[in-house]
Amino acid sequence: MKKIDARTLFDFKYASAPRFSKNGEYIAYVVQRADEETNGYKGDIYLYDTVKGKNRRLTSAGDAKGYYWLDDGRIIFAASRDKEIKDAIAAGKELTAFYEIDPDGGEAVLSFTVPVSGASLKQIDEDNFIVSAKKDLQRPDTTGMSDADAKKAIEEYKNPAYNVLDEWPFWFNGAGFVSGKRSVLYTFNKKSGELKQLTNTDMDAGAFDYKDGKLLYSASLKNGEVVRMNYPGLFLLDLETMEKKTLIQPRTRRFGSAKFLDNETVFLTSTEGEICGGNQYMDFYTMDIESGELKVLAKYEASIGSGSVGSDAKLGSGQGSKLSGDKFYFITTVDESAYLRVLDTKSGTIETLTGYGSCESFDEKDGKIVVCGMYGDDLCELYLDGNKITNVFDTSEYDVREREYYTFTNKDGIEIHGYCMKPAGYEPGKKYPAIFHIHGGPRTVFGGVFHHEMQVWANAGYFVFYTNPRGSDGRGNLFGDINGKYGTIDYDDLMEFTDVTLDRYPDIDRDRVGVGGGSYGGFMTNWIIGHTDRFKAAVSQRSIANWISFEHTTDIGISFVMNNIATNTRENTEKMWWHSPLKYADKCVTPTLFIHSDKDQRCWMVEGLSMFTALKLHGCEAKLCLFKNETHELSRSGKPKNRIARMTEILDWYDSHLKEGK
Repeated sequence: MKKIDARTLFDFKYASAPRFSKNGEYIAYVVQRADEETNGYKGDIYLYDTVKGKNRRLTSAGDAKGYYWLDDGRIIFAASRDKEIKDAIAAGKELTAFYEIDPDGGEAVLSFTVPVSGASLKQIDEDNFIVSAKKDLQRPDTTGMSDADAKKAIEEYKNPAYNVLDEWPFWFNGAGFVSGKRSVLYTFNKKSGELKQLTNTDMDAGAFDYKDGKLLYSASLKNGEVVRMNYPGLFLLDLETMEKKTLIQPRTRRFGSAKFLDNETVFLTSTEGEICGGNQYMDFYTMDIESGELKVLAKYEASIGSGSVGSDAKLGSGQGSKLSGDKFYFITTVDESAYLRVLDTKSGTIETLTGYGSCESFDEKDGKIVVCGMYGDDLCELYLDGNKITNVFDTSEYDVREREYYTFTNKDGIEIHGYCMKPAGYEPGKKYPAIFHIHGGPRTVFGGVFHHEMQVWANAGYFVFYTNPRGSDGRGNLFGDINGKYGTIDYDDLMEFTDVTLDRYPDIDRDRVGVGGGSYGGFMTNWIIGHTDRFKAAVSQRSIANWISFEHTTDIGISFVMNNIATNTRENTEKMWWHSPLKYADKCVTPTLFIHSDKDQRCWMVEGLSMFTALKLHGCEAKLCLFKNETHELSRSGKPKNRIARMTEILDWYDSHLKEGK
């Protein structure tokens, strides 16, 4: 058996984004892998032949991480393969090139270009598409300029002496500075090359649906006014007359998926927020387009359209919901699993279609269902009507440590769920160090799926245990709502789970237990080290230290504090500070490693720097690793070599403090 270590990252292959062809003969999907030479990720399109039951690779250049089935059965994908295309982009021209390939064989050829950057498409007919793309209002207009002047203007635009911020959010994790940037919808004719703008730049367009000449789309106001809950509005646009109708006014109602059920009715997920405000799960509704009347189709207390089972061993995207006839298929997290379920929009009944594990994406065609999911010890693989049809990466060659599932009832009478992995080479009666890992979110879960870094720790000789405390996903509105309670009931659950685990596994050396986590898990690690000395070492990643600074520096700060601390700095500074781990940093005696990224705009680096400085100031051993040009996603999709360096730093820290003789 091969040992799982940090460099196993270069062995992994990740499937994602399955989609049926229009006739159902093929299922296309993407396979990505980390590439050491380029220190990035390469992706290619694969096909499964539903008639022959065979898989084959369709592209091989490593530049196809997404695709789109055309109505005529061909596939298009965005890439920059031709020298002319590369030169034009390098010169500052805005365009997205789409290449076309026949699933029956042949080379990909340039099909058409769209004169906007980062375009995504939805086909209307043979020649026309709906296009979604970003538009930067600060980009210079080079029309009429000489080539030299245009080049100079674009260079100054790309490398400014300073950034102008006049909007909020002024940056966004993974996208950098976004002031003046808009998501815009267009129509595009590939024959004429005509691009027609549909949405105005006083709004940020979001998800959309198209039916019979009508465009249904969401869009958020960008009128200069900063509000804490900038809920998007829902709009209907007639593409022939360009008449726009507002179905839901912006900033009035929280909603998610919105799709045409028929020409008179919209199907949507939404919430009144009467129980848990902005944290409340959405229900299923229908809306009469003419009158705007909303009717509850079915009440629901779980996520809709995506799963939240955490893992650092998946890559890629895919479809999370689909309306097919009168059936709405959607991914949802319940307990520790992400399931695929289907809602009958006529009866309101819901059926579960997949089992324990994590459905990551899916597609449906004529009643057949393909799922990309993590089940057992596998990374993401494809399953057609429940039968596994790919073997993208074989984990059977590796020493995958088994996860043991157990529960306990906390002091408040609530059942809490968790897992533990025994170390590689485990010998009963021998004492081992342990690592307690806390998930992010907090509205996520740890489940029974493969998790790379936790397997690394178990392979390195550690017990590894983890749980889903109150605040986690999958257990309903009240269980998941810890607004204004951070560091109280969730902390109690984590400490009780630690007690239960140490009693359940007597071979864990109680004097050699470490704790760590990222994002919300980083917040809880910061909180824990200021409230107990029971852990011998800690690792805090992409964390929150001070809610006051977090509110004013991060991309989601002004809304997140209201939905998680139940107040803001101006209304109740004392409460904000009470829930801030930085307040208690002078109590910390636990040696702590901080991991942060200098372009993490979700939890900006000031949070890690603050805790590090506070610990140093009060004589507590601390170290900070600040990764360059990485975001909040370092552990999941950061540059491969940085991901490996991060895992190495973490394991070295735990080893130096938890292993005997170190």
